[in-house]
Amino acid sequence: MKYYKPMKKTQTDNTNQFVEQMGLIAQGDGLPRISGQIMGLLLIEDGPFSFAEIAQRLSISRASVSTNTRLLEGLRIIDRVSKVGERGDFFQYAVNPYANLLQGVTQRMEKASLVVKEARTALPKSWEKSQSRLADLESFYSEYRKSTTQLIKQLSKE
Repeated sequence: MKYYKPMKKTQTDNTNQFVEQMGLIAQGDGLPRISGQIMGLLLIEDGPFSFAEIAQRLSISRASVSTNTRLLEGLRIIDRVSKVGERGDFFQYAVNPYANLLQGVTQRMEKASLVVKEARTALPKSWEKSQSRLADLESFYSEYRKSTTQLIKQLSKE
């Protein structure tokens, strides 16, 4: 009887698996899978990486790299950098990306809270159930901002 002996995973296999898993995590959070894969690549391998290097490493188009790096830059997770003597843009993981990300979330929560407050203020007081639901949402946003602000402070100290 022959027994199957599993092949030993190489470091490349482990890296590829991590990059793919980061893509699935990002997709589960509502981001494009490729954004998560780019994050995974920049996290686990030394960079910075050019558009072409990211495209080749992940087997994706340069257009997908462009779209997803813009998204990640907007979330302040990655930075666009230059290399002395090199043409083109390069990307690397941002300094303190998690605090940056949460600052963006906090700003969006503040805007959402204002929208809810304006809606609640504009509704007649006789709409008690609507008023109550909107007040609950306002309270949620307020508490979320407070806890997120504390987390940002903690992350910024590290």
